[in-house]
Formats: sequence, C-alpha cells, structure tokens
Amino acid sequence: MKKIFNYITIGVLGFSISACQKDFIDLDPTAQYTDAVYFKKSADFKAFAADFYGQLQGWSFGNMDNSSDLSANSNGNGYDIGYGTIVVGNNDWNYSGIRNCNILLAKASTYANAAEISQYVGEAYFFRAYAYFGLLKTYGGVPIVTTVLDINSPELKAKRNSRYQVVAQILTDLDEAIAKLPIEQNITATDKGRASKWAAKALKAQVQLYEATWEKYVGQTPDGDGTSKGAGTAGYDPGNINKYLTDAVAQCEDIMTNGGYELWNKNADSKMANSSSWYLFNLEDAGSNPGGYDKTSNKEFILYRTYDYTYRQARLNITWTSGQLYPSRKFVDMAVCTDGLPPAKSPLFQGYHTAVSEFQNRDRRLLNYLYASTTAPASVTLDFGGLGSSGYGNSKYAVYGYGSRRIDNTESANWPIIRLAEIYLTYAEALVELNGNITDAQLDASINKLRDRAAVAHLTNALAGANGLDMKEEIRRERAVELYREGKRFDDLKRWGILEVSLNASRLGRVVGDASYATPFKDASGQPTSLYKPTSYVWGEEAVQTPKGMLKSVVVSSSANHSLAPKHYLYPIPVNQIILNKNLLQNPGYN
Repeated sequence: MKKIFNYITIGVLGFSISACQKDFIDLDPTAQYTDAVYFKKSADFKAFAADFYGQLQGWSFGNMDNSSDLSANSNGNGYDIGYGTIVVGNNDWNYSGIRNCNILLAKASTYANAAEISQYVGEAYFFRAYAYFGLLKTYGGVPIVTTVLDINSPELKAKRNSRYQVVAQILTDLDEAIAKLPIEQNITATDKGRASKWAAKALKAQVQLYEATWEKYVGQTPDGDGTSKGAGTAGYDPGNINKYLTDAVAQCEDIMTNGGYELWNKNADSKMANSSSWYLFNLEDAGSNPGGYDKTSNKEFILYRTYDYTYRQARLNITWTSGQLYPSRKFVDMAVCTDGLPPAKSPLFQGYHTAVSEFQNRDRRLLNYLYASTTAPASVTLDFGGLGSSGYGNSKYAVYGYGSRRIDNTESANWPIIRLAEIYLTYAEALVELNGNITDAQLDASINKLRDRAAVAHLTNALAGANGLDMKEEIRRERAVELYREGKRFDDLKRWGILEVSLNASRLGRVVGDASYATPFKDASGQPTSLYKPTSYVWGEEAVQTPKGMLKSVVVSSSANHSLAPKHYLYPIPVNQIILNKNLLQNPGYN
C-alpha cells in the first residue's frame, strides 16, 4: 500500500475541534499524502494519530445495554445477545484501526527524533490495545497482527491466537502506552480528549479485571481445542488470575491517588436539586444545567468520546428515545434504600401500594436515572402502557431544556467510556476477588464515595454482616446501579459466568399486584385500574420475587422468547473471514 490515505475527515476526530481544525488547515494538499512525503514531521504523526479516535465508542443506542436484564424494552439494539438469537454470518470484524496503528508504529521506528513523537506512538499502542480488547470480548482469541501487511503476508493465513495470547499483547501495548502518554494535567485545553497515561492505566485495569473474572468464572470451555474448534488455550497460566487482580488494584490506586480526577458532585448547590447523577450525562455548556456548569467542570471522565454543539453533535434522538428505553423491574429493585440496605432488607422500603411508594427513601441514582420522584413520578404519566412499556421511563442522557434549548439530534454531551466511578468499582471488585474481603477503609476510598453522591449510608463490613449481605454481590450491585446504561452490562454478565441465568428470565415492568396485594394498578379485588391496560401486554403478568415477596408484574418480554446458551459468551467467527482463511476455526457451539 503505497498511498497511506487519501483524505482526513474532521468528523471522525475524537478530541477538541479547535485542535482538529488547526491540524487540518496546516496539512499539505491531500494529493501529496504518500509514503514519500508524509511522516516527515511531528505534526504529521499527530494528525494521523487523531484519526485513531474514531475507534472510540460514542453515542449509539447499541452502547446503552438495550435488551439486557436491566432493560425491559425489546429495542432492536442488543437483541441478538439479549435474546440468544446470535447466528453465524450476521457479523464481521474490522482490522482497519489496528492496521493504522501499525502504520504509525512502523513509520515511528525510523523517525529521527523519537522523543518528539512519543505521545503519538503511545496513542498507537493505546488504540491497538483498545481494538484488540473489543475483539477479545466479542470473539475470544483472534489473529494478532503487529506489522503492516501486504497481500503476500503469511499472517493473512495464520491460525487464531488464543485469548491468553491476545490478553498478553493487549497488556504489553498498554504498558508501552503508559510509558509514552502524558498525564492528564499536561494535556493542553485544545487537546483535551486525547488519551492520557491515566486513561491507559484505566483501560489496563479494566482489561485485567475482565480477564481475571472471565478465567475464574467462565473458564476454558469457550476456547475450544484449537484443532477442530476455537482458538485453543496456548499461553494459559492459572497464576494470571491473581496477577491480573493485583495489578488492577495497583493501577486503580495510582489513578485514585495521583490522577487528579474527582467525582462530579454538585449536590451541595441547591440549584442542582441533588441531581448530579442526571446532569453529569447531559453536561454541555453553562446552559445545560441550572447551576451553570460546563464541560470544563467535569474531572470525572478519564476516557471519553468528545462532542461539540457547533462542530460535532451526537446526531441521535437521545432525549426523545430515552423515554422509550424502559428500565426493568430487576433494575428498580437493585437500588438500595437511604440506610444503605437493599429494599428486601430495609425497613425503609415502602413497597408498591402507591405509584410513588417504591421511590421513597431510595438511592438518588434511581431517581436521577428514571423519570421518577417521590412526589409525582413522570413514569405514571406514561399511562403505564403501550406495547413494550414497563411503566417506567429512562431519563439518563435526556437533556435539560429539551425542546427549547436542545432539540432531537443536537445533543452534544461527551460520551463516557471510563470514568472515575468505574475505577472505584474496579478497585473494590478486584480486592474482593483477590482477597475474599475488603476493609472498611478500602470501601471508604471507593464505593462509599459513590454512595455519598447518591445520599445513601456507607457500605461497611458491619452492615453486611448484620444483614446477611454478601460483600461481592453488594459491590456487583453498586456496579449495576452506578453504570446503568453505560454499555457495561453484557460484558459483566459474561465475565461473571451468569449470562444465561440473567438473560433467560422474563423482562418485567411495574408491580401490578392482585387481590392479595392491591396497588394503584389493581384494586382490592384484583381488577385493573385506569392506569393499567392489560391488553397492552401480550405476555400478560408473571409472579416474581420482589422485596415484598412474590408479586405479579407486567411482562414486557417473556422468557419464552429467550434462549441464551453457553456458546453465546462469544460471537461466531465471521463466515467471510473463514472463507478467506481456512485456518480460522469457528467458536464452539456454532456450525
């Protein structure tokens, strides 16, 4: 490939637009972008590396955990994994981002002043690791390519590397990125959004927790034998579980101590009405919240995709559609009460007798992420119905001033990929997985900072012991609630080895009760009230265990529709890739 690329598109750049414009204007005419004239100055490396940011996850309903156990709607996004309908031939992989990283690294190896381009080399290592992590989570082991290939390269016919070899490559690349990337504090205002040393450390901790828990709870079954099926187990080392967990803790501690990040908590400002966990996710300019805070006030996001109202809007009906992304019964029952206890354990939980009962004395995240309040939940105004409705409405990501300040497709908040809250959660989970316990001091340094923003009592060993709580499960609960709809849920269910049991159950909505438990939706004789239209729910009602015992809830998607199996922990290798390379073996369970 003599010509490197024919053009650079501003629309795919993932950092400050003012920096993008400057780099774009300073570039030579596009017709001259060949190996002979490009990569001759540091600005060339910077501009080329800018294109890597198009790989970052951004605004998409496919990134919002639709069709997971926490989402009652049957939105098409996520349907294949959420319902177990993954079939061979409906997917493909893309190595173009990896190839671009390899191009920069090859050119950097002959550049005279290595220090001058160190940051951009670090970005290449970072994004190569990021791309391979996405492939690992989707397919398991995949071919590792670290050089620029041509049509005669033997790698084009190579077998798959095992997941253990891919993980080793990812971690090696991230160590290179950590050594070369600048700390966040040294990234200029015009370059904010470019990857920092802390972002590389955060991604490394995420990879290590993912792989350690996968190896612990899923095991080697999805690997196949590498001879007739799968990628095999070459490079497997049982000692890596504790090794990865130990280093994940260390990476998190470094970020927590030295990163300079802080939770975005403006609840002390009365104008913000204790809704920091809502405004954080639609934060744009000073008009995006009643407190007048803009993106410069956000020191919580560590790795994120940048957007801008003038230059790069999300171009997605975020606010309008968020009212159709219905939270499930399971999610609503997960949030703790203000005493720090799960609803099933808390004397503060008010049950479901009125429309507002279940929201009283609850975690602020529940109230911020749902259209709900203790006085007049908007979920009631949804008329509880329409096919696909759970009786709850999702408000996470919906913008302040919708319809006047912002209309559909113009929302421009940054999309969080890893934020400080996740570092706290990773730290706590890794400690419990490593040691079987966590101290109160470690909880205060992590989980309880999140609980402070949510205005609920601290999680302590005494609280857990007195109420028969499993600390590991409570930390998993915190993760589910805090990271609701941030694209983490399917990965978590897989690495914990609970994908089938979690997703084969029915997706349920509001408790409607019956004659033995009258609610606003059924009267004392068990007959529906005007707020509830049974004919809207083709799957009827189902008795489910709730914090108030077995009660009937509306069924949004019946378990009869769900068929998750062990093979679904990985997707099938794309058929067109197997046609091109007969040495690629299909994952177990797929024909």
